[in-house]
Amino acid sequence: MKLIQSRDNPFYKELAKLAVSARQRNKTKQTLLDGMHLLEAYLDVGGMPQHILLNAAALQNHEIVTLLDRLDCVPLTQLDNKLFAELSELNTLTGILALIDSPSGSVATESCFSLLLEGIQDPGNLGSMIRSAAAAGCDAVYLSKGCADVWSPKVLRAAMGGHFALKIFDNQDLYNISKTFSGTLLATSPQAATSLYNCDLSGNVALLIGNEGAGLSTGLIDMATQKINIPMSGRVESLNVAAATAICLFEVVRQRN
Repeated sequence: MKLIQSRDNPFYKELAKLAVSARQRNKTKQTLLDGMHLLEAYLDVGGMPQHILLNAAALQNHEIVTLLDRLDCVPLTQLDNKLFAELSELNTLTGILALIDSPSGSVATESCFSLLLEGIQDPGNLGSMIRSAAAAGCDAVYLSKGCADVWSPKVLRAAMGGHFALKIFDNQDLYNISKTFSGTLLATSPQAATSLYNCDLSGNVALLIGNEGAGLSTGLIDMATQKINIPMSGRVESLNVAAATAICLFEVVRQRN
């Protein structure tokens, strides 16, 4: 096992760029998974990391050592504790990082239950929406160019492995995807007259969700076959976009079950 103790190490420099730069992640088509949970989710769908990075404490962790038995062909590198901490955004270090190829699709494919996200900018919201989509059984998530970097560490942590339970297509033209979708294209709008709960969602469904502040663009709203609202009896004007998305996704699940 190699040991890296200097920030000047060329490999470490590349890792440091990857940890903080969306441009670097897009250029290399790689990202870092922080912690056992994300790595196990990746392994469970047949993924295999390019490299494993550990700190000193990880070598004393029985669960991590056991997990490494599944990765006997993957190169291992131990990082100085300070260097490891600089790659992780967590206050409590997990002890293990995995360098992986980002399995993001570039060419959209047909879907029967999908999420189309326009301009979602908060990484926590985006990760939560991906996690909800995976839990609801969506087969794909399509993201417009204005969305947060879907393979950033913050989005990966918020999604809790959801990235690996469905297909993700970033930098997509949602208008073209909507135009070719065969099924119910659902758009949420506070001004819509139809309740979510009065829609027939038993067939193919795609859910259009817009930016946290601006909502959906007019062009995408016009593409919807059904504009809906989420009935609220409390004294608030709107829901958090991730919460609204989860409600819509699981109404589809409820009707299908």
